[in-house]
Order: sequence, then C-alpha cells, then structure tokens
Amino acid sequence: MQQQVQHLQRGPGFASTSSRLPAVPLTRGSRCCRGPQTSHIGSVVCVKRVAGAACTPAARSQKPHRLSPLQAAEDDLDLGPDFEEGRVIVVTSGKGGVGKTTSTANLGMSIARLGYKVALIDADIGLSNCEEDLQIKELSQLKFGRYLQKYNVTRRHMEELCDNIMSLGYQFILIDCPAGIDVGFINAISPAKEGLIITTPEITSIRDADRVAGLLEANGVYNVKLLVNRVRPEMIQKNDMMSVKDVQEMLGIPLLGAIPEDPQVIVSTNRGEPLVLQKKLTLSGIAFENSSRRLIGKQDYFIDLNNPTKGIFQRLTELFT
Repeated sequence: MQQQVQHLQRGPGFASTSSRLPAVPLTRGSRCCRGPQTSHIGSVVCVKRVAGAACTPAARSQKPHRLSPLQAAEDDLDLGPDFEEGRVIVVTSGKGGVGKTTSTANLGMSIARLGYKVALIDADIGLSNCEEDLQIKELSQLKFGRYLQKYNVTRRHMEELCDNIMSLGYQFILIDCPAGIDVGFINAISPAKEGLIITTPEITSIRDADRVAGLLEANGVYNVKLLVNRVRPEMIQKNDMMSVKDVQEMLGIPLLGAIPEDPQVIVSTNRGEPLVLQKKLTLSGIAFENSSRRLIGKQDYFIDLNNPTKGIFQRLTELFT
C-alpha cells in the first residue's frame, strides 16, 4: 500500500437505514421528515472543531432554527484556512450521472489553486473516470487499475491508503465515490470524516441522496454538506423544477453550493481540463470556485440562481414587448 502512495500520478505541473423521504410525490415547499433543522447550514468543520459545528445526532435534537441557507452559511463559515491535520472528504450521491467526478475534479483543482496540497482518489474501481489534466503541482491523482475488482479492495486498505497519503503532507483528500450503495460505496466512505452529497433537482436523485445521507450517518460520518448540481433557473422560474432552497429543505443537509447547468461542462470534460481552469470562467465555473472556498472555511457569496441569465436577444425582445 505504501508503494501505491509513492506512485501517485501527478499532473505535468500541477450499516443501512431505511429511506426517510415520504412515499408521496414531492412538491415545491414540502419538507422531508429527517428531523428538525439546525442552524448549521453551510458549516465547515476541520480538526479545530467548534462547538456545534458538526451535524451530530445530539445537534439534531436541539431546537430548530429557521435560517435560510444563505444566512446560515454567512454565520457559520468563519473558520481559518490553517489545518492541523488533513481532511478526508468523500464525494457521493447514490445515483449515477449527477456529476460526482466533475465536481470532485473542479473542487480539488480550486482548492489546490488556493495553495493546499490536494489528493484525488477515484474509488470507482474498474471504471476509472477521473481523467482530468492536472496542471498544478499541489494536486495529485490516484486511480486504481482498470483490471481490479471492487472486492480486491477492503475498508482497511482504503483507511491505510488515506493515512499514508496524509503522512506525505497532503491537507485534503477528495474521494470520488462510485454510484450505488454496495461494497464499493462502503469502502469509499470508510476513511472519510466528512461527506459531500451531490444531487440534482430531480425526485429520483433527491430520494437517493436522502438514502445516502442516512448511510453516512450510520457509518459515523455526521459532517455532511450538499451540492446541488445542474440547476436550470429558467425552469425554476416556470415552476417546472424545484429550487435549490426546496431541495435543501427536503433533505435537511447544510448547503455548500449550487451549480447551474452549463454546456461548457461537457466541453471541458471532453478536453480533459477542469472547468475552473478556463481563461473565461462561466457561471458554473464561478460557482465551483465559490463552493471550494466555502469548503475550506472562507466566506463567499452564493450565486443568485433564482433569475435565469438572459441573452442579448431575449433582453431586446423584452424591451419591445
């Protein structure tokens, strides 16, 4: 295992629980029965823990505080950028195709650009998809062989791997968790102390995200945050899609950020370049940058996705109608 750590691929320079969502159609403004919300929306916890920062079972029993995600994020994200020990964060969703790998690569790249040593682990054994061109020396990538089977790697192997990577001076380890909740999922979350759940504003994705949140808590991962991906403001305005606030309230998970739908994500993925490295950042690239800053404890604003972005022809049409 030590040899695997020493051969990190660098860039060229660079216990189950039942689902807690009700078995009824989800509607705008409806809430999940995950229990009372606390005022820890958007909180980030490092080794220098603050009182009540983690969303523990004890915190869930406290009196709920009705704070908006934006207000709570501004109140809680006041931790400094210095960490005594490294942070192991698993990026998961349950449902496939929601953007876990893209989010892992862009968040890792953004954190590395802030000067932290970051390691990305693609835990989807046999189906490695993290092929980004890592152009920052602070960012390293570890992929398992394509010919390995998920049963060849155990929880102890993953824990030893992360411990050895931390011994090399890395401050962040982001684990790209495979889809599903089988043995690959259990192995990926075993070394993690924090979780980042990726979901889209779709009922099926939200149900899977709630299921995964329960499994994380059952395995001792209480510090969990939410990233809502592929948000389409124009559909939200027409009430054809749930808003970010609706999704966050249904799941009751602290909101880290929201990423709008962007065709440039497909372009950057095909080129093997993270979206945040583009010379002209799109709205989704800015959202990834802001989310990464909140993840390390820096205060940053949320992009307003309530109003859709309009092109020049749409604006001219509105002027003459």
